[in-house]
Amino acid sequence: MTEPPQSYAQTWASNERPELPQTGDERAMLTAYLDHHRATFELKCRGVDPARLNDRTMPPSTLTLHGLLRHLTGVERWWFQINFAGDEVPLLYYSDDDPDQDFERLDGDVEEAFAAWREELARSREIVAAHDLDDEGTRVRDGAPVSLRGVLLKMIAEYARHNGHADLLREGIDGATGF
Repeated sequence: MTEPPQSYAQTWASNERPELPQTGDERAMLTAYLDHHRATFELKCRGVDPARLNDRTMPPSTLTLHGLLRHLTGVERWWFQINFAGDEVPLLYYSDDDPDQDFERLDGDVEEAFAAWREELARSREIVAAHDLDDEGTRVRDGAPVSLRGVLLKMIAEYARHNGHADLLREGIDGATGF
């Protein structure tokens, strides 16, 4: 009998995403939708053999679930810590000499990649909890102001877009759809 693949995704209550509120204040709605999209990404990775998270199932695209995980980890840090909070922390999976390493260099352990992502989520949530939606940071690339509200909206869009990619990648790995 074959062992089921190990899952590196967090187990959500009843294996489902958090319920989306239909009413509530703006902060509650924005954070709930972002957490819903984060959970959706995890579900798309759940149950996949770790080695298959590197499968490029949609040629000619070089996207993989592992690459998306690394990318989303870096994006969490980029928007919440670097641009909004102004933390002086190194970029993850990016350099000017190798800007696509999040997607292209899939070395490293998947379990470690999920742990790094969860650490970034925890720091992002700390930043959100400590600020008002109208508080502003300064975008690194152009010096323009960015509000916490704007960062939350950017992150919802980022996860929604990449969850669509993850749908196709997962279907190419084992035919799983939905979630």
